[in-house]
Amino acid sequence: MRNWVLPEYIEDILPPEAEAIEQLRRTLIDHFRDHHYRLVQPPLVEHLDSLLTGTGHDLELQTFKVIDPLSGRLLGVRADITPQVARIDAHLLNEPGVTRLCYSGSVLRTVAPGLARTREVLQIGAELYGDANIDADCEVLALLLSSLSLAGASALHLDLGHVGVYRALANSAHIAGNSADSELFTALRTKAANQGRAGNWGANREVAGRMARCIHGAAGALRTG
Repeated sequence: MRNWVLPEYIEDILPPEAEAIEQLRRTLIDHFRDHHYRLVQPPLVEHLDSLLTGTGHDLELQTFKVIDPLSGRLLGVRADITPQVARIDAHLLNEPGVTRLCYSGSVLRTVAPGLARTREVLQIGAELYGDANIDADCEVLALLLSSLSLAGASALHLDLGHVGVYRALANSAHIAGNSADSELFTALRTKAANQGRAGNWGANREVAGRMARCIHGAAGALRTG
């Protein structure tokens, strides 16, 4: 039994799987660098308040906490590298204009996310800061798709989400700002599909139905526009 001494959902990675993962990591980092994304390496642990600044409650729940024996302060083991890279951009580099950064490293989570069978995940990614134009979004999306292609993924379906789209639909369904809005937004934000189905809304079934009609109407307008 290969993981008999390890905690639940923590495992050793053996050859040849470890070699395949490392090869893919190198391929993707080289791909990012070819597109002018510079590599950064944030630390595995940070002071908890710094690590979670600007993040949501969900990430706080996923973060392991430990006491630093040197300072007595509470530390967090990173569950996501993205906020760390944002901190580096804002407080360490603080460069004028556009900044492109990439990263790779292990993250540790208190609960295995989704269908994953491990709480230690190798995270790799790229971030673009300092450009609010749609061209920047297109660049990052193109980089995502080309990276997935390099990783051997095919027949992809890309879902895009934006809170502005949700707010427009909520206004059209006349639920903006009330409790139904908050409940539905929470379900969508956490990708809780069962919560978002009209059959599970009870008294708010009519609200969910109105939102669904707005979505179908918007989709039809896009097809005919």
